[in-house]
Amino acid sequence: MSTPESLQDTMRQSAELLYAHELEALRQHDTGKVPAGWQMSPQSVLTFITGGKAGKVTITPKYIGNRRLVEMAIATLVTDRALLLIGEPGTAKSWLSENLAAAIYGHSNLVVQGTAGTSEEHVRYSWNYAMLLANGPTPEALVQSPIMRAMELGGIARFEEISRCASEVQDALISILSEKTISVPELGKEMNARKGFSIIATANTRDRGVNEMSAALKRRFNIIVLPAPSSLETEIDIVRKRVGEIASAYDLQAAVPADEALLKVVTIFRELRSGMTLDRKDKLKSPAGVISTAEAISLLTNSMALAASFGSGELTDEDLAAGLQGAIVKDDDKDRIVWKEYLDNVMKKRGEQWRGLYQACKEMNE
Repeated sequence: MSTPESLQDTMRQSAELLYAHELEALRQHDTGKVPAGWQMSPQSVLTFITGGKAGKVTITPKYIGNRRLVEMAIATLVTDRALLLIGEPGTAKSWLSENLAAAIYGHSNLVVQGTAGTSEEHVRYSWNYAMLLANGPTPEALVQSPIMRAMELGGIARFEEISRCASEVQDALISILSEKTISVPELGKEMNARKGFSIIATANTRDRGVNEMSAALKRRFNIIVLPAPSSLETEIDIVRKRVGEIASAYDLQAAVPADEALLKVVTIFRELRSGMTLDRKDKLKSPAGVISTAEAISLLTNSMALAASFGSGELTDEDLAAGLQGAIVKDDDKDRIVWKEYLDNVMKKRGEQWRGLYQACKEMNE
């Protein structure tokens, strides 16, 4: 059992711990109807996700984007339908999934991580084989999957990157989502889901064609597509918020990036991602790798760590250039050409305000 002191040393706290004071304030001031198995009303869940007030406590926004999409996601979970969040890398699918589970159920750690190695046992159940050999199939030898555990408790299970799993693993969900039961023939019993049980799955649009979800499985989900940030200002707000939170959590001894630095990084990312300058006058080549909002956040926090560890603590053009080089030029030689053309054809022509960053990036790319 974690103590408050040990939690302070945790590298990454779950949403229900990180925002415990906000969740408690929302519960105390909740006047809406609370669905069975939930810890607060849908209206309070929405406030937790999009921000607002609970008495005198300010609720910070966890997802900055289309409010209606969040309302649709919450409404789905009020019913017996599962929720599938689809989007490009960096569109906050996992972040939204975690915070929804934290607000609705109070725990976000019942997670199946989809990979090529995920098996049907991860979805249903497995056995403690030492106990199985010693005593045969018994309830004590049964090892519940996170989904079975959520069914037993009436909670939310999360299935991350579902389309990375083999089709037979995905299809193990069909009967669970349809019947809300898991049969354990070895014990002659069924696990029936309690009210409040649901599954929030995420899928990456870049994974289409890897393990395409069957039509039968898709029909068991309400599907919500999370778009990339719609405007430059929205993306800057997202990056500013998350960089500040991460810098605080890791106690980075560096100044928070100035608005000018945020503007430059987000501008570069949006232009390379869309293949066009913001003024839509020039077409650009896009790198092969992902140029997402999450990458911009990682770039800036890494640049802050660089400035704190090996600089004055103030973010410089050289710190940003190092981060940009690593984020844009992965292991593909074409990325280096794309980045060089962007530097020479776009950044170089943007005048004195961009001159220092251009020179620093040019030196890194030589």
